Amino acid sequence: WVQLVESGGGSVQAGGSLRLSCAASEYTFTSGCMGWFRQAPGKEREGVAGIYTGSGRTFYYYADSVKGRFTISQDNAKNTLYLQMNSLKPEDTAMYYCAADDRSSTAGILRTSRYKDWGQGTQVTVSS
Repeated sequence: WVQLVESGGGSVQAGGSLRLSCAASEYTFTSGCMGWFRQAPGKEREGVAGIYTGSGRTFYYYADSVKGRFTISQDNAKNTLYLQMNSLKPEDTAMYYCAADDRSSTAGILRTSRYKDWGQGTQVTVSS
C-alpha cells in the first residue's frame, strides 16, 4: 500500500496557475504509473494526466481538455508527483486526486480502474 498526500490546491481566478504536489511514501518512481484525476460535484472522476516510467523511458498522457495547459512531472529524489496547471478555467474546478500503480503497463493510464492507491484529494476552485 502506498500513502499519497496531495497539496497545493486553492482558489484562483480564470487564467491563473496552480501547482499541485503529491508526496508518495514507499513508492519507486522508476517503474509503474501515476496519474492525476479530478472530480467535480455531481460528475464522475476523470483522468487528467498520467505518467508512466519503465525500461528507462517515461511517457506522458493528457486528457484533451487540459492538453497544452497542464504538465505532469515527477521528482524521483523527492518521491513527489506534480501537476502544473496554467491558464485555468472555471470548468477546471474540482477535487484533484493523485493515484499510483506499480504494474508495468500503460493500459488505462487515465482510467480510475487502473489504480489501486489514491490520495485524499485537494480542492481547486477557479472563478470567472
